[in-house]
Amino acid sequence: MKPRPTKTPDPDPADESSARLRAVVDTAVEAIITIDERGQIDFANPAAGRMFGWEPEALVGRNVSVLMPEPFRGQHDGYLEAYHTTGHRRIIGIGREAFGQRRDGTIFPIDLSVGEFSVGGRRLFTGIIRDITERRRLQAEVLRISELEQSRLGRDLHDDLCQQLAGIEFLSQTVARQLGQAGRPEAAAVEEISRLIREATEHTRDLSHSLSPVRLEAEGLADALEELAVRTEKRFGIPVQFTLHGRIGRVPAEVGHHLFRIAQEAIQNALKHARASRLEIGLASVGTRIHLAIRDDGRGLPKRPARGSGIGLRIMQYRAGMLPEAIKTLGDV
Repeated sequence: MKPRPTKTPDPDPADESSARLRAVVDTAVEAIITIDERGQIDFANPAAGRMFGWEPEALVGRNVSVLMPEPFRGQHDGYLEAYHTTGHRRIIGIGREAFGQRRDGTIFPIDLSVGEFSVGGRRLFTGIIRDITERRRLQAEVLRISELEQSRLGRDLHDDLCQQLAGIEFLSQTVARQLGQAGRPEAAAVEEISRLIREATEHTRDLSHSLSPVRLEAEGLADALEELAVRTEKRFGIPVQFTLHGRIGRVPAEVGHHLFRIAQEAIQNALKHARASRLEIGLASVGTRIHLAIRDDGRGLPKRPARGSGIGLRIMQYRAGMLPEAIKTLGDV
């Protein structure tokens, strides 16, 4: 009798599906990390190891906060606890830009998407992470070029147009005086022209300072914000109070510039959209951090903003997101 051929068992579809999924995760370009309800890393793919400078196996069992810089590291477990208690989602299913920290201490910008799932009665969270360093670099370069052009325009307004307007005002005052001495009725009209030119000169000078804040470069953030308060009060005729708490050292130029522009944008929004009648600018040194606050008595944000609105808020959020150096350098302030 011939031996009966051995039949190869059919592959288990579940095993095949699991192997295929594992291959996709292991070869993914993005970092993929799963954590449990306590924030401990349950799995990290090879891309996560390369991105953060760890062996993937060495990450398992560690708290995910090891991949975050301060202040996010100290706050993360609190976020998880708040979610378990209230069910309020901050980034789950939404995604956001944040910062990661490599094993060597390097801080870099990331795009983080978080999902939630359950396996065997365990609640787990999956994070898909992209390194957006290059994207941020390009954004920073575009912003830098824009700032340079604004500064150039501000200097041109101050050094050229303001000087021309001052000359025209001087000539109009001379003509008005001569007409007055001659008893001509046109003298009053020329005086009014001179006054309007003087107002235009002041307005142009304010614009030049807004585009090119000289005191920010020469004397620092606190002095520049104080001058911003004085000019805003003078121009719009409403009380604007500047308050400084603590000693603010020399803020890195990039950080100071972004914070100043955020304050400018916030004030503009308060005046234009919230119709504020009073403003407060607060700058404080709290430990190794700087707090900037803009308060107003306006009507606040609408519950349902109109489509296309909120550009100012997005600009402020964008500038805040362009501050990777703030985390690393404010410790020296």
